[in-house]
Amino acid sequence: MAGQQARQARQAGQTQRTIHVGGEWREADSRATREILDPADAKPFAVVAEGDERDADAAVAAARRAFDSGEWPHTPVAERAALLRRVADLLVRDRESLGLLESRDAGKTLEEGRVDIDCVADAFRYFADLVVGEGGGRVVDAGSPDIHSVVVHEPVGVCAMITPWNYPLLQASWKIAPALAAGNTFVIKPSEITPLTTAALVDLLVEAGAPAGVANIVTGPGHTVGARLAEHPDVDLISFTGGLASGTKVAQAAAVSVKKVALELGGKNPNVVFADACETDEDFDTAVDQALNAAFIHSGQVCSAGGRLIVEESVRERFVAELVRRAGRIRLGRGTEDGVECGPLVSEQQRDKVEGFVASALAEGAVLRTGGRRPEPSDVRPAAGYFFEPTVLDQCHRGMKVVREEVFGPVLTVETFRTEDEAVALANDTEYGLAGAVWTSDAGRARRVAGRLRHGTVWINDFHPYLPQAEWGGFGKSGVGRELGPAGLAEYRETKHVYQNLAPKPVRWFAG
Repeated sequence: MAGQQARQARQAGQTQRTIHVGGEWREADSRATREILDPADAKPFAVVAEGDERDADAAVAAARRAFDSGEWPHTPVAERAALLRRVADLLVRDRESLGLLESRDAGKTLEEGRVDIDCVADAFRYFADLVVGEGGGRVVDAGSPDIHSVVVHEPVGVCAMITPWNYPLLQASWKIAPALAAGNTFVIKPSEITPLTTAALVDLLVEAGAPAGVANIVTGPGHTVGARLAEHPDVDLISFTGGLASGTKVAQAAAVSVKKVALELGGKNPNVVFADACETDEDFDTAVDQALNAAFIHSGQVCSAGGRLIVEESVRERFVAELVRRAGRIRLGRGTEDGVECGPLVSEQQRDKVEGFVASALAEGAVLRTGGRRPEPSDVRPAAGYFFEPTVLDQCHRGMKVVREEVFGPVLTVETFRTEDEAVALANDTEYGLAGAVWTSDAGRARRVAGRLRHGTVWINDFHPYLPQAEWGGFGKSGVGRELGPAGLAEYRETKHVYQNLAPKPVRWFAG
């Protein structure tokens, strides 16, 4: 009943108890709060607890006790998997309310919010199935019948998780589900901008039967709560998804105690279109449609957004002209309204940042083909929201800031190539390496280019889909480690070799 009341209060925007420590919802130790703004109208619609280092310390202590003295790390795998499946069922039950909350909190369309909830449920089910399907360890042949040697996997311990504002619930699930499947306890700090659905997920974990202290959340800023979690000596692993600058600070703080670190730090993702992918009208339509999807889904606030269109010179004019025509017709508005295709940016600060990128691009010689500004008040409702028009910048090159750095907004840059080698060189000319795509009707070229791209995910004739059973992560400054797939589970485990001598006898190494 307590969990249900907490959910109802949270959804009504009334609660201040978004900190959950040791099985109890509580206010911040300082009693500080933060208003959560609806990015569609810039008005507050919820109030959450604003935790600090003291709350982080309390949460880590609770997670430490639950791991060192509690039952969860020793709970049979089948029971841990059963809890994950119960959570997935509860997500399906609450799909509409959680999707609406995600839409309002992050500014995305309601349909995007619903899809996110489906993907979160899929992640919990996948990791439940994965751990149940494993054996009892890897037997190692020691070359003697008197030796039993096995490699086993054990939980890391207390896991700290810091998640971003663009996909609050989805990114939380990519960390929480494998951590729990492996037998860990955790403390999660969602973005202070979009914390509501993560708090709701912790509530569902409690409802599903997670023991006290296993699942803890502290809402608050990164420079206090996040920094303390990264440096805390009782944290065994820190998993961070966010920007490069913040991720670097997390890694530096974690290095002091030599804890395990997993970082997903975004990308600058190329979408390479060869002319042979546009030979028929249907193929051309598909490639243009997918280029729009790559760049402008969730207003471009996606770590894997295809913000760099790299198109073959022979089809460039036709392709960009159609892209610009369609981008100019994207319907902006509140994500819950019918017919809206693109919501606002998450905050005024983010919109200012995107405007700065566009201004720098124009100063460096880019040609604005569409967008590049806030919409007129008469063109979007509510007019007070943090909206920015889908933007196409033509005649871009690698020397431009907008091409080198992650924009995290609805901005698409256009570069041109003539040869396959040039296309690959452009696509790989980035410090990041999260994701990329190649569009071609030539199967041999598709395989060659995909093999040469230095990115963690490469799509061929598609953009954006991912699978919970396939690893996600990047090369270079896109981070270290992987989420999802078997490697995503391995991040939350330590590997132990157990060597048993069944017939011990003296070694006689020393004369004695």
